[in-house]
Amino acid sequence: MQKNTGIKRILLAAKYSWFGLIAAWKHEAAFRQEIIGLVIAVAVALLLDISLIEKAALIGSVLFVITVELMNSAVEAVVDRIGLERHELSGRAKDLGSAAVFVAIGLALLVWASILWTYFI
Repeated sequence: MQKNTGIKRILLAAKYSWFGLIAAWKHEAAFRQEIIGLVIAVAVALLLDISLIEKAALIGSVLFVITVELMNSAVEAVVDRIGLERHELSGRAKDLGSAAVFVAIGLALLVWASILWTYFI
């Protein structure tokens, strides 16, 4: 089996990533909601009279939530692929993925609150 290298590998990786984003949009309501949140966050961040670093932190924190959501969705897809019967480890894997999203959202809220606090004070 021949391995793809160089630019071909990069292009194939980009194609598979695009397929993943399309699958997330089609099958994951939370992903669609977070993308809408990202659009709003980018608009608000760009309108605020804050530094470029602060804008990047605001937008980056929301992108981090989306990243963790994609990883959580991947875990859930694998667990569901293995089987739909209830199993303690399957439930734990899904709960841990959900907890990761929860923590990422908490971080985003902290970043936004910290920057907006200094903006309005």
